[in-house]
Amino acid sequence: MRSNSPPTPVRPPSRARTNRPYGPAHCLSVTTERDPRHVNTETQPPSPRERFYRRERRSVPAARAFARGTLAAWGVRGRVDDVLLCVSELATNALVHGVPPGRGFLLRLVPCGDGVRVEVHDSGEGVPAVPQADVREPGEGGRGLLLVSELADKWGVGERDPGKVVWFEVGGV
Repeated sequence: MRSNSPPTPVRPPSRARTNRPYGPAHCLSVTTERDPRHVNTETQPPSPRERFYRRERRSVPAARAFARGTLAAWGVRGRVDDVLLCVSELATNALVHGVPPGRGFLLRLVPCGDGVRVEVHDSGEGVPAVPQADVREPGEGGRGLLLVSELADKWGVGERDPGKVVWFEVGGV
């Protein structure tokens, strides 16, 4: 038997509070069906995601897996390999150069228009040098930021107290 009462309103999914403003370009369309005859469309950005990692060798593959899962949850399909390689490079740099013993680093992924911004926060001193194209023997390190500068659309370093944040943005995802 059908009821003549109006359908129960559907509560929109909760929104995570962030300190970043989001405009229409940062939003995805979420469709919630209340009734077979009525579709409600609301616009809401996916929430930024972050995770802390200890100064351990296994943190780099764990950070990469977290980034892969986050991109999949957001429905990202383009340039995933570029993002994952850059995540690996920045996580490795944080462990090798930026994280003092007994500390760790924070990986943060933020949806950004048609792309993603990735930040790696660490409490180490110093700011990494701008990469220069150089000739090195295969197997030598020191190419992480050079790879990031080639694969990312934008990247940079910001000082914090304590430490720094190294970030990159990749569009067209």
